[in-house]
Amino acid sequence: MENCIFCKILAGEIPSSKVYEDEAMLAFRDINPQAAVHVLVVPKSHFATLAEMDEAQAELVKQCFVKIPAIAASLGLENGYRLIVNQGEDAGQTVHHLHIHILGGQAMGEKML
Repeated sequence: MENCIFCKILAGEIPSSKVYEDEAMLAFRDINPQAAVHVLVVPKSHFATLAEMDEAQAELVKQCFVKIPAIAASLGLENGYRLIVNQGEDAGQTVHHLHIHILGGQAMGEKML
């Protein structure tokens, strides 16, 4: 999508602080971190929500979740981390390209954020 910031990051048009990349996804540090460690995992296919994904995109999401434990370990998150997938504006989704937040590096408590 031409106006999607994550598509522009995936295309290399906008720089990012990359922590991992493969054929299915890109993981990079959030520019407005909400925790000591805040990384976004972005599938390399544009769709906004889980409800919009097709079978091939579902496979990309699966690959993201399979790889997240290794990404988290590489970030030093051995004591745990939180995953968040915002779905729609009421959930706080500001970029309409499905992405997974990895938050950690500190005690998170019981609140959602």
